[in-house]
Amino acid sequence: MNYELLNPKDVFEFFGEINKIPRPSKHEEKMIAYLTEFGNSRGLETIVDETGNVLIRKGATPGMENKPVLTIQSHMDMVCDKLVDREIDFMNDPITTYIADENGKADPSGEWLTADGTTLGADDGIGCAMELALLDSDTIEHGPIECLFTRDEETGLTGANNLKAGMLRGDYLLNLDSEDEGLFYVSCAGGKTTTSTFYYSKVEPDKTNRWFFVEMSVKGLTGGHSGDDINKKRANSIKLLTRFLYMEQKKMPLLLADFNAGKLHNAIPRDGKAVVAVPFDEKENLRADWNVYCASVEEEFHVTEPTIVWNMESTEPRKVIPAELSNRIIHALQAVHAGVFSVVQDTVLGDITETSSNLASVQTSEDSCVIVCSQRSSVMSNLTNMVNTVRSVFELAGADKIIHNDGYPAWKMRPNSHIRDVAQKCYRSLFNKDPKIIGIHAGLECGLFAERYPNLDMLSMGPTMRGVHSPDEKLNIPTVGKVWDLVKEILKEI
Repeated sequence: MNYELLNPKDVFEFFGEINKIPRPSKHEEKMIAYLTEFGNSRGLETIVDETGNVLIRKGATPGMENKPVLTIQSHMDMVCDKLVDREIDFMNDPITTYIADENGKADPSGEWLTADGTTLGADDGIGCAMELALLDSDTIEHGPIECLFTRDEETGLTGANNLKAGMLRGDYLLNLDSEDEGLFYVSCAGGKTTTSTFYYSKVEPDKTNRWFFVEMSVKGLTGGHSGDDINKKRANSIKLLTRFLYMEQKKMPLLLADFNAGKLHNAIPRDGKAVVAVPFDEKENLRADWNVYCASVEEEFHVTEPTIVWNMESTEPRKVIPAELSNRIIHALQAVHAGVFSVVQDTVLGDITETSSNLASVQTSEDSCVIVCSQRSSVMSNLTNMVNTVRSVFELAGADKIIHNDGYPAWKMRPNSHIRDVAQKCYRSLFNKDPKIIGIHAGLECGLFAERYPNLDMLSMGPTMRGVHSPDEKLNIPTVGKVWDLVKEILKEI
């Protein structure tokens, strides 16, 4: 991919460099080294803290020394997901990209940048690229700036969570980690992740029946971000498989041998497989029910999931999870909430989700079944309620261990915000229309920054992306130029 052909050229050239650097969450060492060398080679003050966050400071252009300090921030890690049949080593291989039309089909005249069967890394590589282009430029007017690159945003907000108070000097912070050009985000959801584990020793199936083993699978779902896309009626592969298992175990003896679906706590699962055993004389009934079920689900999701791929085939016999526990696990997966729980009541922020939960992954092994669910809410009391709702399902199902991560706080909208007012003014001046002020049902690092810097005035924005956290991720090229122009205008006006 020749990034020099894209505009703005300086931003996309840095994005191309970034996508050569492996940077999975929690494995950003090569990116940290690149950023450190970048800052030092240009004589800029470059700080790497104990966590691995990188802060690069640049002095004001002549005549702008008295302007307030502006902090610009992006995260350096990326979600690493791929199509089932795509071979890639995310720890070593670069991301391969191409220009596409809006449907993802290769088209040199298209307006979208996407990747070859993997996540693109525009979340938040394009924000990092804008920061690097700004630091590299000798012509952009600005007051004193500091560019912060945080690590491990996607799996734990680790960088922001461990950022020491006093490290930042900015009066204002511009976060470049949003995914809709023309939308200014001024609040975000808080979140927690719940992990429930069932322990067992697998056993041979009961000899009173002759058992038939079958593997059922679903793939080709849209998936997406478990916060920003949770309200878009996208199918969850775990729920699709569970719904069928739950109905069938009411009709016939059914033993669960394996269930593996989903990879990431912050992505709606796109594919999954389950291996079950049923009595041999029930195999044709099972297949007939499967065919009817698949057709009904395709109709249910005919708008949002046009490319569902179903499969059912016989497989070799194996040990199974004990029948009583198998039944409890299926009941828990059927009962646990997955999707929108409530919507915001404050219409100032628009019609967005307030509280949700995502059934993110289920992984069985020889001795355990681990189920991960992520809860989000912009109202912390309802986040607690959602966490407890999920926990109670697994308590009733008899899970051996249930743990919650520390989570992250919501970011509340400031009634008065200077950076918001300036950004609105600049947007009107550049594009002759108003931006939309909104909250986002996803975690932004702004919530953690607000804890350590309560007076920091913040705004989040970014170019338009679709399919984030999935192999369908794509970046709208023209909006990158619009956001880049807006950032430069804000630098002059803040």
